[in-house]
This record gives sequence, structure tokens and C-alpha cells, in this order.
Amino acid sequence: MADSWEKLKAECSGCARCPLGDTRRNLVFGTGNEHAHVMFIGEGPGEQEDLQGVPFVGPAGKLLDDMLEMIDLDRSKVYIANIVKCRPPRNRDPQPDEKAACIQWLRRQIALVDPEIIVCLGRISAMELIRENFRITREHGLWYTVDGRATTAIYHPSALLRDVSKRPETFADLRAIRQQIRAICPEVYEHA
Repeated sequence: MADSWEKLKAECSGCARCPLGDTRRNLVFGTGNEHAHVMFIGEGPGEQEDLQGVPFVGPAGKLLDDMLEMIDLDRSKVYIANIVKCRPPRNRDPQPDEKAACIQWLRRQIALVDPEIIVCLGRISAMELIRENFRITREHGLWYTVDGRATTAIYHPSALLRDVSKRPETFADLRAIRQQIRAICPEVYEHA
């Protein structure tokens, strides 16, 4: 049977492959346009996301919405997901076994969305999707081809809340993302 959003969501909602499923309030699957040309991928849900079952709804989510708006996007034009679908305790980084247990769900989401562009939000996502030894401080804003898709990484919105000095670099990265969208999939902006 071919994969579908309904099948994937149903299978993912019953996942018990790692201990994170035992402590979650809600599975945080993903949100946005399921046929988007651009996909944003973070590391994992925080407290507000766990409560609401939607990625990026807390303070970092508000900042992400502002960042999207800066480049003439919103959640209706992109798809947003995370490496892991359940909140790690105390918002710690996901452990290798947790990422390994969960990555198949994300890979299936990517296959269903089939985006031309992937933006990794933070080092955890970039280390999982671009390269294991990815250095966000040195490589943010650089472009890679991963599985035929234009892929980049920018600072995670939570990092920008903690360290506002990284914001000018991120604004430059966002402008570069807008340029790539216009070059690769200009239809994103046709009805803006």
C-alpha cells in the first residue's frame, strides 16, 4: 500500500520505539502545506508544542513566524516538522537512539511533501540531514544538495532568542533562502 498522510499519521501516533513516547502529552507530527515546495525542520518539540501537538507554537514559534514573514512566507506556504516527534525531557537535545527511532517518520514526511528546498533549523537538524559533523556557527547559510534537494541550515529560533547577536547573520541567511526559492520554485511567490 502506498504511503499517505493518513497512514503515516496513524502509524506515527502509535509509535513506542523510544522512551520519549512514554512521557509525551501529544505527538507533534507536523504542520503546514502538505504539498509545500519548502520544508523547515527543527530538532524536537518543546513544552508548548507538547501541550498543543503542533510544532513551533511557543516563543521560538512566534519568532519563526516572524522570520517567515520577513521573506514573504507563512505556514500555509511551507511545511514544518521536527527530527523527533515527542518532547525530550527538560528540552534536552534528542539522544542518538531517539533520533534513530524517529527519523523514519521524518523521511516519510519528506517523501510525501517532496519539497525542492529544505531548511534545517539549528545544528541538531543539520547534523541529521546534512552531515554528522555539521558546524552551525561556521556553515549556516551555506547550500548543499542532499538527496537532490537544495538544503541549508540556519540558527534555530530558540538560539536567536538566547543570543540576539546572531540575528543579523540569520537575516542574511533568510534573504538567501528567499533568493533560492525565487530561483528554484518561483511559484511559491506567484500569489503573494
